[in-house]
Amino acid sequence: MIRIGTSGFKFDDWKGTFYPAGLAANRWLEYYAERFDTLEVNASYYRLIHPATFFQMAMKVPEGFEFTVKAYRTLTHEIGEQSSADLEQFIASVQPLVEARKFGCILAQFPSRFHYSPEAEGYVGEFAEAFGEMPLVVEFRHRSWARDEVFDFLRRREIGYCAVDEPQFSSLMPPTTVATSRIGYVRFHGRNYQDWWSSGDKKRYDYLYTQDELKEWVPKLERLDDATDKVYVFMNNCYAGKAAVNAGQMKNLLQHRLAQE
Repeated sequence: MIRIGTSGFKFDDWKGTFYPAGLAANRWLEYYAERFDTLEVNASYYRLIHPATFFQMAMKVPEGFEFTVKAYRTLTHEIGEQSSADLEQFIASVQPLVEARKFGCILAQFPSRFHYSPEAEGYVGEFAEAFGEMPLVVEFRHRSWARDEVFDFLRRREIGYCAVDEPQFSSLMPPTTVATSRIGYVRFHGRNYQDWWSSGDKKRYDYLYTQDELKEWVPKLERLDDATDKVYVFMNNCYAGKAAVNAGQMKNLLQHRLAQE
C-alpha cells in the first residue's frame, strides 16, 4: 500500500495553480482529499495545534484518508525544559485523528546540526518511548546518521526511517531507502542545489521534478512497499503548487506500473 500526498496543503500560491481560483480556502482540504489519500501536516511543527482543529480536518476528508503529523519544533529542534509539557500537549492534540481512525504516524524531523552520537541516539530512543504505541518515523538531516548501526537501532525500537530525495551535498543524507518498521516513509525535498542554503524555505523548495527523476524512485518505492505494511510518499517541494503536480505524476506512474503487472 503506497499512499501519495504533499507536505502541507494550505499555501496561498497554490491558488490558481492547484486550487481553482474561485475555491474558498475553507474547502481546500476537501478538494485536496478528492485527489490524494494522505496529507503530511507540517503546521504542527510551527505551533501546537488545538485538538478541535484536527477534529475539523478529520471531518473534511473521507474514510480511508490518513494524516501524518510533524512533531512540534521544541521536541526536535529546540530541545529543553519545555519539551516535556509540549510533548503532552502535542500528543493530546492529535487524538481526534486517532479516534477518527485517520492517523498514520508522527514524523520527527531532526535538524542538520543534530549529528550522530551515542547521546543523540539515546535521545531518539527516549523520544520514541514517550510516544508509547503511537507509530513514529524519524528523518535525519545530517549524513552521520546514514549507517547500518543506526538502522539496526531503529529496527529494534520499531521506529520508522524517513528516506529523502534532496541535493547530494556532502553533509546531507543519501537517498537510501530502508525499512526499519512496518511503515515506509519517503519525502521529496527537491534538488535545488543553487538555492538550498539560501535564507528562507521558499527558494529551497522551488523545484519541479521531471518525469524521469520520479521514475528513478518507482522500483525503490515498490521494494519498500514489499518490506512494509504501508508506505507514505510526500512531496515537500511546495513552492507554487509544484508538490501537488509531482504527487499527481508519481501517483500516475505507480498506477501505470500496477496496471502493467
